[in-house]
Amino acid sequence: MRAIVLLCLLEAAFVQAFDFAWPGPGTNTGNVGVNPNSENACLADQASCSCCLMQQQIQRMKMFFNMSLNELEKELTKTKNVLNNVRASRSAFSVALTTEDKLKCYGPFRDDKLIIYKHVFINLGDGFNTETGVFTVPRSGVYSLALTVYSDAGSPGNTLAACAGLLVNGQLVAGPREKNMQDQEDSATIVVALHLNAGDLVAVNLPIGCFLCDDSSHYNTFTGFLLYATD
Repeated sequence: MRAIVLLCLLEAAFVQAFDFAWPGPGTNTGNVGVNPNSENACLADQASCSCCLMQQQIQRMKMFFNMSLNELEKELTKTKNVLNNVRASRSAFSVALTTEDKLKCYGPFRDDKLIIYKHVFINLGDGFNTETGVFTVPRSGVYSLALTVYSDAGSPGNTLAACAGLLVNGQLVAGPREKNMQDQEDSATIVVALHLNAGDLVAVNLPIGCFLCDDSSHYNTFTGFLLYATD
C-alpha cells in the first residue's frame, strides 16, 4: 500500500512538472494547453510523448503492484482459513482421579470398571466426559496419550496393585502395572502415540484386583491431546 501511495504522489508531481515545463523548440504553441494526462496527448503534441510514456510506465507499475497485492491477499486468506481450521480442531484434556483432599482409594472391584476421573485440569474441545470417563475423539489424527497410576497398600507386606488399562473402543492398547508385596506404595506411567479416528472412544479400565489411591496431589492422571489432524 505504501508503494502505491508513493507512485500516486510521483504521478502528481510529474503531471505538475509537465504542466509548467517549456515544451521545447518546434512545438506547436496551439497545443500548449493540451492536458498531458489525456490518452491522446501523444497524438496532439509530440513533445508530450515523454509524459505519455512515463504515465504508461507508472500505470504498468500500478498494475504490477495491484496484482502482487491481490496475490498476497489471497495467500493471507488461505493462511487465515488454515489457522481457523487448526483452532477449530484443537483438542486436549488432562484429568486426575479425585478432588478429595485426603487420600482415598478406588477399588478393588469384582469386575473390570472404567475409571471415572473427577478432577479436570483442562478439557479443550470438551471431548472428555467426566460422567463416563470416556474421551470421544473429535477429529481423525495422531494423538498423544499418557496414563499414570499410583496406589498405596496401607502398610508393608500388603499386596500393592497399581494397574490400569488404556482402552480404545473397548480394546486394550497398553497398561501400566505395578503389582507386588514388597512396596507399600508405587506408581507407573505409559505414554503412547496413536492414530485415532473421529468418534473413537478412549477410556481407562481398572482390572479386577487392582486399586488406585489419590488425593489433592493428583498422583493418578490421564492426559491426551491432538498432535496433528489427518483429515
